[in-house]
Amino acid sequence: MTSSRNLFTAVSVSLALFFLAAIGFANAQNEDPKKGPSTHSIKTAKAKLHNAHKRKLRRHGPEAILLKDLTTGQILFEQHARELMPPASLTKIMSAIVILSEGNLDDAVRVSSRAAAAAPTKLHLKAGQLFPLRGLLEGMLIRSANDACLAAAEHIAGTEAAFVQKMNAKAKELGLVQTQFQNACGFNMDRHYSTAEELARLTEYAMRYETFSTIVKEPMVVLRSVNQSKVLVAHTTNHLLGVMDGVIGVKTGYTRAAGRCLITVVHRGDKELLLVLLNSRQRWSTAQALLEVGLRNELPPLNNY
Repeated sequence: MTSSRNLFTAVSVSLALFFLAAIGFANAQNEDPKKGPSTHSIKTAKAKLHNAHKRKLRRHGPEAILLKDLTTGQILFEQHARELMPPASLTKIMSAIVILSEGNLDDAVRVSSRAAAAAPTKLHLKAGQLFPLRGLLEGMLIRSANDACLAAAEHIAGTEAAFVQKMNAKAKELGLVQTQFQNACGFNMDRHYSTAEELARLTEYAMRYETFSTIVKEPMVVLRSVNQSKVLVAHTTNHLLGVMDGVIGVKTGYTRAAGRCLITVVHRGDKELLLVLLNSRQRWSTAQALLEVGLRNELPPLNNY
């Protein structure tokens, strides 16, 4: 069993490296999706990516990947997809589900001092300010703002701890047996974890909410306080929006322990793909590479191997 698992992992890593190199995202130092394909040879690119992967794997732990064809339900590629890992701000997908299922988006939410102090990614809300719940939801999904997330959570449940209980109850309801939350925003904690496979299922569920799927498509949002005295502009943390054709969200995440995380959905022609990356070495180039080969049907389903 151990040798089979090791063989599968080796094959999966090799496949990933081959596909990344084959479509030209070879430069391991460049994550700019606006730049064109590298002129390095596939052989050189593959060697560089392989060496970088080994070096970072030892230091930071595994890189989890799950690529799913939503039109057929087939898993096109996976790697460490069922391993428990910190989800960083991908946590906010579950927070958004709880907000949408239990909150009134027209509510006026008073920002607490605790919420205002949340860091590091934030909208710089001030204690005592009143914002519509809808605006806070937009800020936490588009900008991944922790102050907006915590203010919304406290409004829904009274305390963050009570809100987290609702998150875990929803996870249990959805059958996410390898997912547990300890906070609403995605901070690192010992009992705060999920897997790429379960985060993919969670995202599919979240995208059924029209409000959620509409918000995560937006490259920016303008938030106004209830009395219109405060106007905030929040830009998306998703660098694929507006750059890669067909991308319709969904969420980014980063902490030192979790690494760079991404969940994205791309819809092009008659195909729709969902990609989850946890602790990604080259988040944007890896995402573009895997999505492009998936859209071109160059990644056979894993059950063919």
